[in-house]
Amino acid sequence: MKKIISLLLVLAMVLTLAACGNSSSAVKTYKIGVAIYQYNDNFMTLYRQEIENYFKTLETDTVKYEITMVDGKNDMGEQTNQIDTFITQKMDAIICNLVQTSSAEVIIDKVVAAGIPLILINREPLGDNGDESYEGILNNDKVCYVGADARQSGTYQGEIVRDWENHGDLNGNGTVDYVMIEGDPENPDAQYRTQFSIKALEDAGVKVNCLTDQIGNWDQAKGQEIAATALAQYGDQIDVIFCNNDGMALGAAAAIEAAGRKVGQDILLLGVDALDECKEMVNNGTMTGTVLNDHIGQSHTAVDVTIKALNGEAIENYYWVDYVKVVKE
Repeated sequence: MKKIISLLLVLAMVLTLAACGNSSSAVKTYKIGVAIYQYNDNFMTLYRQEIENYFKTLETDTVKYEITMVDGKNDMGEQTNQIDTFITQKMDAIICNLVQTSSAEVIIDKVVAAGIPLILINREPLGDNGDESYEGILNNDKVCYVGADARQSGTYQGEIVRDWENHGDLNGNGTVDYVMIEGDPENPDAQYRTQFSIKALEDAGVKVNCLTDQIGNWDQAKGQEIAATALAQYGDQIDVIFCNNDGMALGAAAAIEAAGRKVGQDILLLGVDALDECKEMVNNGTMTGTVLNDHIGQSHTAVDVTIKALNGEAIENYYWVDYVKVVKE
């Protein structure tokens, strides 16, 4: 009888160990490489943090996500090396915020050849005519782009000025005289925001005049420098300062204050991203308006699409998330 009991105990222990082993082996861990063009970017900081946070909320007892995130430091060579490393590490999927959209083909070809799903975010590679979908995305069923249509954000900036008293002609000379502070000139977002903010005014029959159009590369300090120089050169001629992002708008706001100008009274200031600080400024009147670049909607969509690809489900080539106009409540 004792032998039987001993055998039963041994069998129970074996079964318990086997069950534990099966439980452990049932956990699937996916390795995700995330390449960000530059950590030193207000909007992309929020975006990348939300990617990590959202992946964690989707983990279960049987599915885990191991995220490796890298800073491209606004250097395409650096980012290309990082993508090569991701491929060598056999990532299950790669999310990439391109440093240069002109290098999309190189990145796509590398990742597709490795058989890894690629989710491009935030910086859209353009078709040959600049207004059509990119063939490198359309021709690959494991490649997609997640982002917002920057034409919409530019249009919203222009509409905010259009809807202001006297359509933004604050000095009353019959023309909206403006300063444009652009982001990265190669980035389609910068191109479209610049073009469509003014197009919205022209389409409404508003006469416009560009006093100066300068490259700020999304940088707050550069935005302040450009705005300060323009204010010193053109003074009260300036009706509006358009900034392609809120980071540069924060810099411009500092320059406006230093020049003794008053936003909403004798000058208007526009940005894009709807950073918390800028939304507060809009409500207290130190910024005219901004446009919500929905980092939560975009990052969640990018993660959801990545998981679909990991599960072997079909993905679309393009996923769009709308901008939202932000003005004083």
